[in-house]
Amino acid sequence: MMRHARFTLAAPHLPLLPPLLMLLTLLPAAASAKSADREDGINRSVVRIFVSTQKPDFYQPWQMGAPDNVTGSGCVIAGDRILTNAHVVSDQIFIQVRKAGDPRRYNAKVEFVAHDAELAVLKVEDPSFFKDTRSLELGDLPRQRDSATVYGFPEGGEELSITEGIISRIEVTAYSHSGRFLLTLQTDAAINPGNSGGPVVRNGRLIGVSFQAFTGGENIGYAVPAPLIRRFLKDIEDGSYDGVPLLGLNYQPMLSESLRAYYGLKPEGTGVLVTGVYHGSSASAALKPGDVITAVDGVPVGDDGTVEIRKGLRLILHHIFSLRQLGDTVVLSILRDGKPSAASVTLRRYRDLVDDTLYDQKPTYYIFAGLVFTPLTPNYIGQWESDDIPTDFKVYREFGRASESRRQAVALAYVLPHEINAGYHDWRGQVIESINGVRLKDIKDVITAFQHPQGPWHVIRTDNSLAFSTQIVLDAAKAAVAHQEILARHGIPADRSADLR
Repeated sequence: MMRHARFTLAAPHLPLLPPLLMLLTLLPAAASAKSADREDGINRSVVRIFVSTQKPDFYQPWQMGAPDNVTGSGCVIAGDRILTNAHVVSDQIFIQVRKAGDPRRYNAKVEFVAHDAELAVLKVEDPSFFKDTRSLELGDLPRQRDSATVYGFPEGGEELSITEGIISRIEVTAYSHSGRFLLTLQTDAAINPGNSGGPVVRNGRLIGVSFQAFTGGENIGYAVPAPLIRRFLKDIEDGSYDGVPLLGLNYQPMLSESLRAYYGLKPEGTGVLVTGVYHGSSASAALKPGDVITAVDGVPVGDDGTVEIRKGLRLILHHIFSLRQLGDTVVLSILRDGKPSAASVTLRRYRDLVDDTLYDQKPTYYIFAGLVFTPLTPNYIGQWESDDIPTDFKVYREFGRASESRRQAVALAYVLPHEINAGYHDWRGQVIESINGVRLKDIKDVITAFQHPQGPWHVIRTDNSLAFSTQIVLDAAKAAVAHQEILARHGIPADRSADLR
């Protein structure tokens, strides 16, 4: 699955993409709002959000990075809540909000956050904040060429900015913050750094939340659309956020007549060919390679892998599942061995070998004799300069899949130099296959494996699935003695992260 795209987040503080992709910015533009929107008092719904953040250091995971301050936008919704983007408040340590036209700041806290869907809900500690505000009602998915008005607090000024445009495209697009492919609204209304989390309004109703802009063109901005906002708000009704479902398979379009005939698809039939099913995914218990998916809950699947959402609008198959909740059941019409059948799929959480980018949590790590081990995550990979990222990291991130025998890729992230690890002290960025003969399922196996040396030695082998394997051999007795000395020398308070204690 593709993980990167040429997008920049609309807030100024999250350079998730390689620096070269961040050089182009949208040209500033401004326009007066329609009188109808002014009369509706939309400006009484819009707030500016001030966030103090502190991100972990995934390269040296026992310490935190320097604090930073960022700003974004949001809007008031029902229940005295503020809706904004997840990336605006990610890794936050303190939040304040200010209403448009009001100089006072109020303390706020994150109530729910959906990093996959780029949405978050804030609660303000002082209920008087909501005096004279207006709760925006949620609208429906607009149509192409519908007008749209974008509100927010972009860089370059302190007051509320209002820009106008049209909905130029409705499609599934990569979300820079999470890497997920979800539905977006594309608009030519200016969306600039600081607009993140601000409302996109049509006819007085909320149709989207601004979240990113395309760096390769002028005035191409994106918003999380109303259907995904509605899905998020329904998800949190029970007091917790579960996440956007992922079916967990690869499929191939069936545009070739020979391919269709080979798998028994009739001339009038349509569908896609399942080419791979991810271990532990929603699809794993019901589908297998060679199945042909012809419909989802009775909605036909086109040969190109799209489904008709409404007349004139077709979206990729995965969109149907992204609007459901975890635990929902969908019925797939399939052809298996050329015979029609039905497969019932219960949607559940799926974790990949290299999982999604982590936010609001500290890194997992374990240190032994100066060797620093950590799960391979997009966060750790992001610490490398783009030209220096090890090839196997890229392959694991793009194509690595979890299995029964391997739930997590473990990397040797760093080596703290000491006599005991001399000769290996400049190693880093190695994926580890085994320690003392134990093939690693996840990082917890690292701890267990070091408790059982191979005679007088610890033997660490790097992964050889993509290239040749190398070895680290340590004297077990000397390593045990050196272990605490290394921690003390480098001022590291614990040899493992809190989640491994």
